[in-house]
Amino acid sequence: MFNNSLLVIPSIDIKQGKTVRVVHGIPELNCEQYGDDPVDMARIWRTENAKLIHIVDFDGAHDHSKRNFEVVKEICSSIVIPVEFAGGIRNYEDAIQIMQTGISRMAINTMAIENRKDFIKVFEKFGPAKICISLDIKNDELIIRGRSENSGISYYDFTKEMVEIGINRFLVCDISRNGTLEGPNIELSKKIAEITGAKVTHSGGIRNKDELKDIQKLIPIGVDSVIIGRALYENRFPCQKLWRVAESGLFN
Repeated sequence: MFNNSLLVIPSIDIKQGKTVRVVHGIPELNCEQYGDDPVDMARIWRTENAKLIHIVDFDGAHDHSKRNFEVVKEICSSIVIPVEFAGGIRNYEDAIQIMQTGISRMAINTMAIENRKDFIKVFEKFGPAKICISLDIKNDELIIRGRSENSGISYYDFTKEMVEIGINRFLVCDISRNGTLEGPNIELSKKIAEITGAKVTHSGGIRNKDELKDIQKLIPIGVDSVIIGRALYENRFPCQKLWRVAESGLFN
């Protein structure tokens, strides 16, 4: 059963220990002070009443580096809300190490495709509450390895396989829309929710509160949350008001 609350999840993208984006348009925040520190950024979003934070490790996704694990650990110890992690988890050892940082959930992409044996082992250890699948999609094809390689695999059959294994949440991103502010591919998230019966977190393309209203209409079929990056960093909506409205169900 779903209620009328859409969970809004800020994304913090980390590269070489720094946040990729800075906050614009918020007079109270000095970008030189806060703009490059992921830990400060996490604290800011917590102050703005975020209930969950999504972290993307760009270095891990692209070169399988673990240089940002200590930063992730510091974030987890600095805020009292759950942290979701994505980027570069390719084997069982990677999964164990990142879980030891204190994250609440990891989103897996490449490992589920290229290293199914280890993925099953990770899933059996941590279960569906701790493991979800990140779907980076372009023209119906799954894109892997930090969105740098085509997998040749259709998301349609792959998501069904994952549900059979026990996965109950997908993070869905049309990568042609991600970070472009060209609008979300809501139909893609809707379709995946319908064919899998699983919960879906939408990611990519969100520009304003009206698009959040559109996504909220999909809560009854399982699209219950949305990851927002650039629009928040560019202050496209007053953050405190955003969460107050989204979580009170006033979008009806």
